[in-house]
Amino acid sequence: MTSQPPEAPESMISVSGLWKIFGPREHRIIGTPEESLSRAELRDRTGCTAAVRDVAFEVEPGEVFVVMGLSGSGKSTLVRCLARLVEPTAGTVRIGGADVIGASPKDLRELRRHRIAMVFQHFGLLPHRRVIDNVAYGLEIQGLGRDERRKRAREILSLVGLEGYDSSYPDELSGGMQQRVGLARALAVDPEVLLFDEPFSALDPLIRRDMQNEVIRLHHEVGKTLLFITHDLAEALKLGDRIAIMRDGVIVQTGRPEELVGAPADSYVADFVRDIPKADVLTLGWLARQPTADDLAGGPELPATTLVRDAVRAVLESDRPVRVTGAGVIDRAAVLGVIA
Repeated sequence: MTSQPPEAPESMISVSGLWKIFGPREHRIIGTPEESLSRAELRDRTGCTAAVRDVAFEVEPGEVFVVMGLSGSGKSTLVRCLARLVEPTAGTVRIGGADVIGASPKDLRELRRHRIAMVFQHFGLLPHRRVIDNVAYGLEIQGLGRDERRKRAREILSLVGLEGYDSSYPDELSGGMQQRVGLARALAVDPEVLLFDEPFSALDPLIRRDMQNEVIRLHHEVGKTLLFITHDLAEALKLGDRIAIMRDGVIVQTGRPEELVGAPADSYVADFVRDIPKADVLTLGWLARQPTADDLAGGPELPATTLVRDAVRAVLESDRPVRVTGAGVIDRAAVLGVIA
């Protein structure tokens, strides 16, 4: 009888009840009334800081999931817990179906070598190694031969736009190029999941924009599951299929960009998105209403995924409500309410 391959997990990343508490009573807070104290109260009473508090979320295969928040919100601690670079206090983390929290040291090493890769704000390149050997470093750890890993490294360098820089040293490259090397090193091991911890925050604005576009392009080409940490809402809205906003270790809202901008969960999220041009984020599907009998006669039709900014002319120039595929119709009043 031929054995069947294991079924692919429904979620590539699954997190439930995740806590990280720093301090002398780390393992004695959860399950007591103290766990509900504010961060300041908990620190004053126990000397402990709850950096991540009962966090839960799922990331689907091939999704770009962005976690954003201000400094101190717990987002970087969270991503480090996912790879157990920081040991969680409690909770479960599964990546590609593998139990990260319960993994033995050997299994954890294998997980980091083959299934997940991280890209940090500080590039972490080896200064004494040429670019090609920096990119091939993870493959060297995996035990691949020199010729094979260098061949793979050259392929990835070409993919990230660094063809011809094989023999350069990191200090001969610009900051943006160094970050491309870091990205290439992560991609070289062909991981299932890429974890980004504010990788572009130290870059100049124009280089940062280019790197964001590079991530979008690479995601379209290689289709990896990405979890991206940032403090920049514009970056989150540009990159994320879904976004989780953190505050004081807690996720206060998770949703698609249009859900956060169009229906913020509380005043904290509303303050975040207040200055974002809604027409650049909201889609026709989000604004569409159910049609009346008169609405269905004539008028153009646009896809539900069309951004409002791209539909303004068509809607304003039409003498009838515009049909929105699979969602209803949209009229001038709805569009004017967004762009006003």
